[in-house]
Amino acid sequence: MGALTSNRFKRHSDSQISSPAAFGYDQIHVSKKLKPSGWASGSVSTFSGVSSVSRLRLYPNQVTPIVREIQAPCVVVRGFGYSCSGNSRAKLDKLSNSGGRMDLFTKYLRAKEDAKGSCRFVSFEKDEEVVEVIEVDDENDGSAVVESDREDVVNKLGELQDIRDKYRELDVKAEENVGLQPSTSSGAVLELLDGKGLESLSLEPRVDAGLPYHKKLLIESARKHDMRLQRLNFDIKLQEERRALFKQLTPAKKDESKKDEDVLLEPFRPLTEDDEEMVADALSSSSRRKVLVTHDNSNITITGEVLRCLRPGAWLNDEVINLYLELLKEREKKEPKKFLKCHFFNTFFYKKLISGRTGYDYKSVRRWTTQRKLGYSLLECDKIFVPVHKEIHWCLAVINKKEEKFQYLDSLGGVDKQVMRVLAKYFVDEVKDKNGEDIDVTSWQQEYVTDLPNQQNGFDCGVFMIKYADFYSRDIGLCFKQEHMPYFRLRTAKEILRLRAD
Repeated sequence: MGALTSNRFKRHSDSQISSPAAFGYDQIHVSKKLKPSGWASGSVSTFSGVSSVSRLRLYPNQVTPIVREIQAPCVVVRGFGYSCSGNSRAKLDKLSNSGGRMDLFTKYLRAKEDAKGSCRFVSFEKDEEVVEVIEVDDENDGSAVVESDREDVVNKLGELQDIRDKYRELDVKAEENVGLQPSTSSGAVLELLDGKGLESLSLEPRVDAGLPYHKKLLIESARKHDMRLQRLNFDIKLQEERRALFKQLTPAKKDESKKDEDVLLEPFRPLTEDDEEMVADALSSSSRRKVLVTHDNSNITITGEVLRCLRPGAWLNDEVINLYLELLKEREKKEPKKFLKCHFFNTFFYKKLISGRTGYDYKSVRRWTTQRKLGYSLLECDKIFVPVHKEIHWCLAVINKKEEKFQYLDSLGGVDKQVMRVLAKYFVDEVKDKNGEDIDVTSWQQEYVTDLPNQQNGFDCGVFMIKYADFYSRDIGLCFKQEHMPYFRLRTAKEILRLRAD
């Protein structure tokens, strides 16, 4: 066996090392692998068998501290929060030179100052006849005076000034109304504290303090709803006042509603006592053989016997219908602005038109509408009325050029396609013959009017037919009923006796 070397003194010398700093970390060289058994146990006795180099590993390495910047609180300058008063041109120049975040706001302020420099104020003197125009400039006032001698302008300006004052009062009311609305802003809270709102902050228990939470919510929603209704009512009144003021600025116009009422009331104008006596005498038995009137243009003579068809329960005859249609045409000639330009065929026209073998004969009625005879062309008319008689029933057909359609009106709600087809062909041939034009009516509508007054008996069809023509020539709706027929019979008799349709 080899000789044993005693390390007693060596261990003693190692334990005398005062500090591991005596060795430099860069000069340490580990000669052999450390034994982990002694270190893992954590026993003090293991130091005896470990070298000084290994013991130095127990001390941690020196760590260089991280240098941190000291951050002080900084003030953020908001561009649009900057305000300036008075002449801020120097401040603007200073801001523009500083740059940074204030550049955009500086441009805004510069533009605002330039806009103020180019403003033009106009002041009007109410008492004096002077209109003063003032140009605002940076250097001087630049005032100029322009004189005007128009008194109406000054008076109008005074009226406008009064209206502007009223508008200001309304705006103040509106602002007060808006101030009553609930708001979360500090200004609204201060307003609530300075008045009735202070009652809501009282320390006294509220009436609904002991109620369940869901009932409190219902009460609160009801209060908000009431407040909203009050605000809406106020806004409605405010808008009505503004509308009334606006009407004062607009020139006065004719009352269209009153005009429409007159147009609608005219066909129902009651008869005077003299008219009633005249009609009663003409319809009496003593006037049967008397010649009551004679119409020269149509050469129609009306006797008492013929006029008796206007008594209640009687059928209208051809003489009364044709004379009434002639009176409607003369009425339009006397007042062309009040009525549409119309043509009224007599009761014999349609019978003559369909008298041919094929059910259509234009040559038989070709001379009925010459320019020399009428003085106008059918193409110039808005509406052309054609009475249609079917044995014991009267209907009305209309060539409505104004609305480009053919209409058929039957007080019993009947339909006749032959009438539509015959009138369409006639109108094409008439325009071709008299005006030399080819008109296309294939796109025209064929309307069987259904929303019209219907007769409730078996003898008023003739009165319905002539009243259809009367109301259509007035360009108003058919606003009459069966109950008006007795009045229309008397009115028609009066108009025939006076040879004038109203």
